[in-house]
Amino acid sequence: MEKIAISTDFIKLDALLKYASLVGTGGEAKLAIAEGMVKVNGEVCTMRGKKIRPGDTVEFDRYALQVVRG
Repeated sequence: MEKIAISTDFIKLDALLKYASLVGTGGEAKLAIAEGMVKVNGEVCTMRGKKIRPGDTVEFDRYALQVVRG
């Protein structure tokens, strides 16, 4: 599991996918989330504006990310 550090209280799910370079554009992130391809803390999440906070885990494709405070 890869650790992704953020310096803010939260990051929105679509922005996290871009920040971690798992998608190339916001449109790709929006589509992946809308199609139910992303899990947050083990559950499918279809809200692209979902606030992801340190301690949360995000799974997409073959990647698993753990968000930590940076």
